Amino acid sequence: MAIIVDLDVQLARHSLSVGEFAAAVGITPANIAVLKNGRAKAVRFTTLDAICRTLDCQPGDVLRWVPDSGEDDEDDDRA
Repeated sequence: MAIIVDLDVQLARHSLSVGEFAAAVGITPANIAVLKNGRAKAVRFTTLDAICRTLDCQPGDVLRWVPDSGEDDEDDDRA
């Protein structure tokens, strides 16, 4: 399973640079890069709230789930 962060798309739609966006959200440009490059292990809800507030979007506009190739959802009993 992979969670994809589509910040580039939203930044382009709002004509925001990474620096401007980072300042508006209240985190460092380096942490924005970690999110954009898929290296983040977690995102605080307060950070996600600030991202959505800044971009005037929903969490699903920034995050999306993509199944691993060959993943069989029917055999997965985890909840």
